[in-house]
Amino acid sequence: MKKHVDAFEQTVRSTIALAETFTEADWALATECPGWSVKDVVSHIVSVEILLLGEDPAPGHILPDELPHVRGDMGRMLELGVDARRAVPGAEVLAELRDVLERRLAALATTDPDEQTMAPTGRMVPYAMFMVFRAFDCWTHEQDVRRAVGRPGNLHAPGAECARMILRQGLPMVVAKRAGAAPGQSVEFRIVRSGAEYVQVGVDGRGRLADGPEGPPTTTLSMDWETFVRLAAGRCAAADVEVGVEGDAELGTRVLAGLAVTP
Repeated sequence: MKKHVDAFEQTVRSTIALAETFTEADWALATECPGWSVKDVVSHIVSVEILLLGEDPAPGHILPDELPHVRGDMGRMLELGVDARRAVPGAEVLAELRDVLERRLAALATTDPDEQTMAPTGRMVPYAMFMVFRAFDCWTHEQDVRRAVGRPGNLHAPGAECARMILRQGLPMVVAKRAGAAPGQSVEFRIVRSGAEYVQVGVDGRGRLADGPEGPPTTTLSMDWETFVRLAAGRCAAADVEVGVEGDAELGTRVLAGLAVTP
């Protein structure tokens, strides 16, 4: 579990260091998360970590009924801590992030790695695995913020490996179910500086991650790591980025259209 906690800590500290450079205009910039500014994204990280400490991230706050970017009960729950901080200066939200990080790290130092807890997928997982999700989420949001303010960095941090662990698990569903790849077909995701992922569709019609193709891939999709993350995390559409497509272009188009695997 330690390496996942370390990945979580590294990306949150990187976000803190970045936020220390922000102007008021930076805090207000829109991100690729629908309806969220830079400050909203940082508020989200703060409120989730407060919630994980067993505390209320928005005491007494009532969420407006109409928020077009909020969907479902989970969305409203996550929005509550964000909306409660919309009138709070960015510097105060940053101070909260510093404080909650230290308190969470202290709590994690005594957390049993095998303790079962609910993952964002709705399944119970050991806490060690839960921290993969937390590192992934915080790193993904760090990148949201960095793109918004135009200050790239930390793209290949330990949190990025956690992101890959989570995102790759959704690829078989994308290829076989959403894109409708036929039995025997395969898709190679060729990711610059991050290697490749292969999905093979079996005779049962189900997609599976593979170590390599059984033959020439039906379709090969080539992109850089940031592009893959943006697509798989639902941050943009395929038309917004550059992706190389070799082989069955129609299948490739269907895969790219359904590549977003995060909730």
